[in-house]
Amino acid sequence: MPRRVRYNAAAPPVSRRQVLATWAAGFGGLALAGLTACSRTASSSRPGSSAGTSAKQGVAGPAKHVIFLYMDGGPSQIDTFDPKPRLAREHGQPIKLKTPATQFHIGQRVLKSPFRFAKYGECGADVSELFPHLARHVDRLAFVRSMVSDHSEHTAANFCLHTGVGMPGRPSMGAWVSYGLGVESEELPGFVVLDSGNIPLGGEDCFGAGFLPARHQATLFRKGSAPIADLQRSEPTGELQRAKLSLAQRLNRHRQEQAEFDDQIDAVIASYEQAFRMQSAVPKLVDISEESQATLRLYGIDDPLTEAFGRQCLLARRMVERGVRFVQLLPPKLPDHNRWDQHSFLAEHHRTNALAVDKPIAGLLADLAARGLLGETVVLWGGEFGRTPMAQEQPADKVGRDHNPYGFTMWLAGGGVRGGVTYGGTDDYGYFAVPGSEVHVHDLHATLLHLLGIDHTQLTYEHSGRHFRLTDVYGRVVQEITA
Repeated sequence: MPRRVRYNAAAPPVSRRQVLATWAAGFGGLALAGLTACSRTASSSRPGSSAGTSAKQGVAGPAKHVIFLYMDGGPSQIDTFDPKPRLAREHGQPIKLKTPATQFHIGQRVLKSPFRFAKYGECGADVSELFPHLARHVDRLAFVRSMVSDHSEHTAANFCLHTGVGMPGRPSMGAWVSYGLGVESEELPGFVVLDSGNIPLGGEDCFGAGFLPARHQATLFRKGSAPIADLQRSEPTGELQRAKLSLAQRLNRHRQEQAEFDDQIDAVIASYEQAFRMQSAVPKLVDISEESQATLRLYGIDDPLTEAFGRQCLLARRMVERGVRFVQLLPPKLPDHNRWDQHSFLAEHHRTNALAVDKPIAGLLADLAARGLLGETVVLWGGEFGRTPMAQEQPADKVGRDHNPYGFTMWLAGGGVRGGVTYGGTDDYGYFAVPGSEVHVHDLHATLLHLLGIDHTQLTYEHSGRHFRLTDVYGRVVQEITA
């Protein structure tokens, strides 16, 4: 829709100084465009508008928030939650299966898991020794063992998992959740990513808003006492900062009256107001000194190995308490260790990566449940793909696994999730999802939105003449894991 421009024939002529000033502002407007979009509300894209359709239309689903525990790099399903005894029987032998090319396709010899498995909980779920703390919560979890993706390369697979499409430019699922449910807190953003120092391949485009209003893109919280860049007050007191902001807002409104920027300047005014509120809210949010010692121990913040991810998990709980819709955590950056992408040193690095997150995740689940928040919060765990059952050709003490998008495991817990179930499976090698049980990334997205009370076929946004949705033209709700 064209921007409205009013013309007043009785207006005085524009001076050369005004023309030059307007042109100069125009160059700034290129950079301003993204900022102005930041505060466009999702209400402008509700049913009946030209922008798109939001879809909270009476679909059952109690959840209000999502915490995504993103295990960047691709954890091995056959070393975590999907044991395969055949690997031990045929260890070192050529695999008796036609295998597709993945990222490297280096080895063909079967590699048994170096980790022991046991059954836990009333449901008897299989969990490897990598996750002793999480194993106590299996009756709260729904394991999906038949996940599939379209891509075997990290960057494309990351985009696929986050946005449903293996290329940059589409909105992240966190942005879709913020857009579909609306922003609950006036003081905090609707979508937050907690940076661990391990930004995934694909970069921050994995967390972008794409063609959705930019206010729904992720706000990156970095480690330390100043998690958001340039948020600190520029004046010594709140009163002076408020006065400075009020002056800027008066100038914005005056400029709006002169230039007729309509809702764009309104959006800038709103974004400045939110930033002012965040200056007070964010320091209180990240200050965990009020938490008890028992809570800090629960999350593993008293242990150097688990402290970083434990702090992220605690912040995630504090964020959903304060109304943040979607919180994504990234795995900690460990010295001399790769993320979950173990092409080599599988036994050592998978063990350390798991130790760094196991206790914090178990603490998060327990704390959410104790505070009555688990019922309204979906917790999602997983990576962009899994690993192959064959060893990459390395010395025995350095062996690893290649990428596998054809059958891997993720799990969900919390709001609307049926705990203590395992859905789907893979073949005897743990390579391919069993036919008929495949859960594509589109299906995961459809199920996640369903748990939030959103019909994925109705949550749309008009862009370039087409109504887009997170699940594109695909996706089914996996009813077997919903309560």
